[in-house]
Amino acid sequence: MFRSSLLGFASILCASALQAQSPPEIKNEVVVSVREQKLILLQNGAKIATYPVSTSKFGLGDARGKMTTPLGAMAVAQKIGDHAPQGAVFHNRRYTGEILPPNAPGRDPIVTRIIWLRGLQPSNSNAFARCIYIHGTAEERTIGRPVSYGCIRMTSKDVTALYSQLPVGAVVQVVPDKLPRVPNAKVIYHYKAPDAPVEVGRTPVAHSPSQNGRTKKSVSAGSRLKRPGSA
Repeated sequence: MFRSSLLGFASILCASALQAQSPPEIKNEVVVSVREQKLILLQNGAKIATYPVSTSKFGLGDARGKMTTPLGAMAVAQKIGDHAPQGAVFHNRRYTGEILPPNAPGRDPIVTRIIWLRGLQPSNSNAFARCIYIHGTAEERTIGRPVSYGCIRMTSKDVTALYSQLPVGAVVQVVPDKLPRVPNAKVIYHYKAPDAPVEVGRTPVAHSPSQNGRTKKSVSAGSRLKRPGSA
């Protein structure tokens, strides 16, 4: 009887220790301030990073055919650019094989990473169809001012860091006012967000092993589609 009690007590202690070692549920989300041209990354409601951004030079809104940045709550619908080098040029959401340095003269393509957003409210229901992204830009010198064509631009370094911390489904809130005042996170749980699923209706990108164990993406020329959205 005494031995059974000891075993039961030991089991309770082990279960308590495992529960104590388990990290809490991680909820990463983003708030973008149009007024400040900044983005804050939150983890369980606390600040873990702030980045400068650029929203649309044409103002705010979600009307089709307009190059404006939508307000309100959106969610990460797709992520494109896993393992692409910084400065990798994307056309129609496909890596072209070209790599640009920051502020390349006369060039303004989408580079490095694409975080495609889907509206969660009637006021931004066209966001996905309008191809509203958070993405890298070659024109890094313009970051911090509203200069985009509807999307939310970041430097290649910053969008790479953000991409790795935002899973598909994470909420992105765009507000016209200043960023919320929140405490800094006391403990930051780093994790690599899972890759996005293959985009519906497209030919999957082929992968071949490289020498360093990572994967290299190749693009089929016949799979390119016209991109109707903004940058």
